[in-house]
Amino acid sequence: MLYAGLDLSPQRLEVCVLDEDGRTVETLAVRPDADALRTLAAQIARYGEPVSAAIESMTGARFIHDTLERLGWDVEIADAAKTKGLAPLAAKTDKIDAHVLAELARRDLVPAIWLPDPTVRAEHERARFRVQLVRHRTALKSRIHATLMTFGHPVPVSDFFGLRGRELLDSLTIPEPWATTLARSLALVDELEGEIARCEAELRCIGADHPYVPLLTSIPGISWILGYTIASEIGDISRFASPKKLAGYTGLCPRVYQSGAMDRRGALAKTGPKYLRWALIEAATQAVRDPRYGARYQRTKRRLGKQRGSKIARVELARELTTAIWHMLTRQEPFRAVGPTCGLVA
Repeated sequence: MLYAGLDLSPQRLEVCVLDEDGRTVETLAVRPDADALRTLAAQIARYGEPVSAAIESMTGARFIHDTLERLGWDVEIADAAKTKGLAPLAAKTDKIDAHVLAELARRDLVPAIWLPDPTVRAEHERARFRVQLVRHRTALKSRIHATLMTFGHPVPVSDFFGLRGRELLDSLTIPEPWATTLARSLALVDELEGEIARCEAELRCIGADHPYVPLLTSIPGISWILGYTIASEIGDISRFASPKKLAGYTGLCPRVYQSGAMDRRGALAKTGPKYLRWALIEAATQAVRDPRYGARYQRTKRRLGKQRGSKIARVELARELTTAIWHMLTRQEPFRAVGPTCGLVA
């Protein structure tokens, strides 16, 4: 067995190959494209041994992983932060990083991350692309509002981008070049509206066949869009052994600093997918309107005060929803609120 460490940069891929005893077999650099990877695999194949490789998680790592896996290598993508914790370095270069990854692969210590299959990756892309379009639309709308306020034009209508709002905008006097900027911004908003509608129609069609989406939409605060986003980001629920594992994956748990008698909590870890955290916080924001969660949210909000209370209460509710999601998807049951149990009276 040979063990390869791969350190990726935008222009090249540093490769270090070790044998079973840790001796260096090959040290080379190749371009991070398909042709160069095929040449690399053919060059290492001359040794006639299988290859186990490791590469740090970064943009482009999945392409390297998929290409080399098709060429017969066994490749793991390592968590960059955990790799740094396992092997802190006094000096850091691309060649040293590749050697460290090869050594971790040889010792079977690679902190590998979960890689979704192509179907789940496609779900990620569809849901995340819609979120990006919505954020672009929001940014354009905010810019339009700011421009109007700059020239002393408040917005008296609730839906400024509806029919009444457009009529009002046409009647306003705004100098150039701001008038042209507003017109182009409105055109972009309309174009984004159409793209978002097409994305949502596609998500609705695909989500109808997803086994998790009908269950998730039974939770207060989760519609089919958030349900599809959460389902795609979680993937297979069986990879989480407990609700705590899923909560930790979301990154909504605070960091823990503990030493001896000292035990304190820091900011949120934010270690998991940011789109999953966004969807859960959005769901919690809507779930506070449900009486089953509203009372607890208000108690936490009052206890912590105006400045931090609402934010922390939403995060706490998002973690509670995460626990409910784990039980629902594991048992394949719709949402059922937990309430006080009534004892039998003789």
